Amino acid sequence: MMKTFKTLREAKRGKEAKVWHDGIAIYFPFDRDTLAKVKTLIGRKYHGDGKVKYWTCPISLDSIENLIKWGFKIDDELQKTLDRLLKKIDIDVTNLADTEVKGFKKKLRPFQKKALTFIDLNGGRALIADDMGLGKTIEALAWLQLHPKRRPAVVVCPASVKMNWVQEIEQCMTSRFTFEIAKGKTPWRISSNTEIVMINYDILDAWLKALFAWKPVVVIADEAHKFKNNKAARTVSMKSLVKKVKYFIPMTGTPIQNRPMEIYNAVNMVDRTLFPSRFEFGKRYCAGHHDGYGWNFKGASNIEELHKKLTSTIMLRRTKEEVLPELPPKVRSFVPIELNNRKEYSAVERDLVKFINGEVEVDIDNLDSTLKGKPTQVEILAKIEYLKQATIKGKMDSVIEWIRDAIETNGKLVVFAIHKIVIDRLTKEFGDAAIKIDGSVPPSKRQEIVNKFQNDPKLKLFVGNIVAAGEGITLTAACNVAVIELPWTPGALEQAIDRLHRIGQMFCVNVWFLLAMKTIEMDIAQLLDGKKKVVSAVTDGVVVSEESLIAELINKFKQ
Repeated sequence: MMKTFKTLREAKRGKEAKVWHDGIAIYFPFDRDTLAKVKTLIGRKYHGDGKVKYWTCPISLDSIENLIKWGFKIDDELQKTLDRLLKKIDIDVTNLADTEVKGFKKKLRPFQKKALTFIDLNGGRALIADDMGLGKTIEALAWLQLHPKRRPAVVVCPASVKMNWVQEIEQCMTSRFTFEIAKGKTPWRISSNTEIVMINYDILDAWLKALFAWKPVVVIADEAHKFKNNKAARTVSMKSLVKKVKYFIPMTGTPIQNRPMEIYNAVNMVDRTLFPSRFEFGKRYCAGHHDGYGWNFKGASNIEELHKKLTSTIMLRRTKEEVLPELPPKVRSFVPIELNNRKEYSAVERDLVKFINGEVEVDIDNLDSTLKGKPTQVEILAKIEYLKQATIKGKMDSVIEWIRDAIETNGKLVVFAIHKIVIDRLTKEFGDAAIKIDGSVPPSKRQEIVNKFQNDPKLKLFVGNIVAAGEGITLTAACNVAVIELPWTPGALEQAIDRLHRIGQMFCVNVWFLLAMKTIEMDIAQLLDGKKKVVSAVTDGVVVSEESLIAELINKFKQ
């Protein structure tokens, strides 16, 4: 709350502290003891213009409580601030009430319902830091559904998961919600009827003016570590955007890991009073030291203290261990990916359709005499492979970005693919953090590779061919597996997934299918899903023949 200069000048001859702009103004008659104490306040500054001499510091619970302890009289506004801050301390997460959400299409687990209560207790400004796979996206959308008048809302996320947010909105929220997807760096005027806008970090800066004109009141920020760098344009843009809104919900699966400074911006944007000084935060919790060139805040220190301070105020953090009884053995999630080569894909698809329907010439010299003029299944399969390759080519950039975020968020990850070129690109991309098993690795070496992944904390990524690494090995060091290329049989897919879901696995296994939208991958996935249901119901694991699946796929392309 703004105070006039006149108000400050009229401070009584005594120790007084009051709200001043966005900080605290401190007035006291000179004495060395009080002066020494005030100089210990974080972020304190002296102001003297010849008429009024006073000190200021950022608002924080510690500063207010110290001023009271030192005999300062605080004004009504500062008392209200103190009361608000005290209410946010020591929230008992285990005893939070479950919040029901009318109209939400997905069933919320009890721990997810508690997240809504936690956000509300923090006035719609909270850091959601649940483990990867526990449904942070669902929790944020359920909170939006719970408060339909808190609009407009902006969802800021990495480009690789933007369409996942779109999918979840369509599947979870009532049909009356309207949304837009921001694309490119040439913004348009956002409709006043739009309630939610999805935008990726890379283009946020270009869209700021359009978003300000739209006047959002809620910002949800996925993968909050994305704006850790103060000098990055996305960080500057996020800070500008969040200043304009009342409600802010950043989300991350790794709030405190090796470098606590990476989460400082998100924490400070949620509540500036918690750690008002970046410098002091760095010294206390980031092993801050001067290395001869400047202050280095890349380390970690007093982590338990930091964790307790965050979880007792603005941060909700649940691990898989804590909520394991509420989770099924496996959770399957579809991550929709946009192609960046849609024109190329469409051209290959048109060629395939013409080939299957006999609209292009066929090399009849290589055909059986009874099938002259008609392509064989083998030839069609070769054409289908071209289409699959065009798909993987168009989604690899997004897949790599998703994998990078997953590793940063949750440590070890297993990825299953099919083509050698895909496996090689991933192992090259992630260097010493990756290890692979494909057809080029002799069986005698495979257990050694598995042992390294299981026991070496530096190895974050296991990339396996879905056949070569799909049986006979144990990968329980990870509880997240991403499938980026689909096999022809559901049995092979389940065998690969069960490399993680084995005796010794302590957690629920999250299976992430990174599939390109409106492509042959979606057709194969639907067919596999249908075959899997038949297999489970009748034979409990007998593999469906590859030939029957391909035949059904070919029929989808026939005119």
